[in-house]
Amino acid sequence: MKGGNRLNEKSTLLTAEAKEQFMLEAIKEAKKAEMINEVPIGAVVVIDGKIVGRGHNLREESQDATAHAEMYAIKEACKNVANWRLERAQLFVTLEPCPMCSGAMILSRVAEVYYGARDPKGGTAGTLMNLLEDDRFNHVAYVEAGILEKECGMLLTNFFRTLRDKKKLLKKQKKD
Repeated sequence: MKGGNRLNEKSTLLTAEAKEQFMLEAIKEAKKAEMINEVPIGAVVVIDGKIVGRGHNLREESQDATAHAEMYAIKEACKNVANWRLERAQLFVTLEPCPMCSGAMILSRVAEVYYGARDPKGGTAGTLMNLLEDDRFNHVAYVEAGILEKECGMLLTNFFRTLRDKKKLLKKQKKD
C-alpha cells in the first residue's frame, strides 16, 4: 500500500469511539437503501465532528450508474458547507470505495476515508489498488479500513443471500 496510511497536513485522527459512532450513521444510511431493495451501502461526511452530508445507494431507483452513497454524501456536504473543497472532511462508508467514488474523494479533497468492508471486486482504497493514497495525484487522503467491518459485511452478505433466495423461489414457482 503506497503511502501507508499517512496523514496529510489537514487531517486529524479520530478516537475509536468516534469512528464507530460515525460508521453507525453510515450503516443507518445503508439500511435506508436496503429498505427500498438497493444494495445496502451508506456514507456520511463529517467536518469538525458534525455530519454535513449523508447518502445511500440509489442506482436501481434512479437507474443512474453514478448514484452511489458516497457521491450523494459528497454532494450534500459540498452544498451544506458552500464549498467544493472538503479539505477537513472525514468520509465514512460501509463498503470500500470504487474508482469513481475514490476519484470524487480526491477531487473534493476529502482528508480522511474510513470504510467498513473490503470490496474484492471493485475496491480502490487498498484492495485492488489504492487511488486515495497514490501520491501521483494532487491530493492524498488518509485511509483506514475495517471500521465495524463485520456489521458492514453482514449487511451485504444478508442482502445478497436474500436476493439469491428470492430468485431461486421465483425460478421454482415458474417450473410449478
